[in-house]
Amino acid sequence: MRVGIIGAGAMGTFFAYTLAQHEEVTLLDVRADVIETIASKGVAVDEAPARKVTATRDPAAVYAVSALFVFVKAQDTLRALRPFAGRLDPSAPIVSLQNGLGNEEAIKTALGGAVPLVLGITSEGSVTVSPGRSRRTASGATVLGSAGASQTAVHSVETMLEAGNLSASVVYDIRPHLWGKLIANAAINPVAALLDQTNGIISRDRDAAEVARCLAHEGAAVAKALRISLPFAEPWEYVREIVEATANAYNSMTCDLNAQRQTEIEQINGAIVAAGRRTGTPTPYNEAMLRLIKAKERTAEESY
Repeated sequence: MRVGIIGAGAMGTFFAYTLAQHEEVTLLDVRADVIETIASKGVAVDEAPARKVTATRDPAAVYAVSALFVFVKAQDTLRALRPFAGRLDPSAPIVSLQNGLGNEEAIKTALGGAVPLVLGITSEGSVTVSPGRSRRTASGATVLGSAGASQTAVHSVETMLEAGNLSASVVYDIRPHLWGKLIANAAINPVAALLDQTNGIISRDRDAAEVARCLAHEGAAVAKALRISLPFAEPWEYVREIVEATANAYNSMTCDLNAQRQTEIEQINGAIVAAGRRTGTPTPYNEAMLRLIKAKERTAEESY
């Protein structure tokens, strides 16, 4: 099967490597140096031998795929998908395992009409070592659900991931899981990013922990106002489990700030703030994180 992947960052590289074990993978990215390196050296995770994939900057090289995975940052989703409008096989599932909210709307806006979209979350973790090289930071599971795709299409993606020795499952309603991950990201990412520490700072420092706890409970209150049943009973306990599992990892927001890239703060804490306003639910801690990270982004731009 021909599989397309948009975005050759840490997660795009990890999934490209995993899927290339059995599938014909084409990896699309806008960065010329990254594509040139992958085209000549392939993709690899940890110390394993590299696997060959097709690497390109031309969206047309990806039009004929049987499944398309999206691994760009949430703020880049609309722009990355626009070249594919009217070009893809209508039955080819589009798979988004991205962070934050708003990716579904961006993909459907870009592609128009009925989109065979598969949304999901993954607790797999990786960081970029160099172009085409990732280091696995967490071994987790991927949960998939339909946002327009048939159940047959969703299960085909599950089978594809399992063939690559990844843990995958399908649920009837993906929204509770999307919100569960959103709350965890909102509680962990900005706190560790502002402190420029690994996620473990939240378990080591009582003040960092208290801020993360308040962020988690605010997010859960917004989810309750939206009548979304979260996949856990106690949000802070859930967040603490993820912190422990990823204690030695720098999260994506921390990496983005250090690389002077725009973060996904608008799609994470900003999404909770926006939903809180719609439902009349106070979100002062999430709004503080939103404003502080945006200020940090501007400070980095000004000093660059």
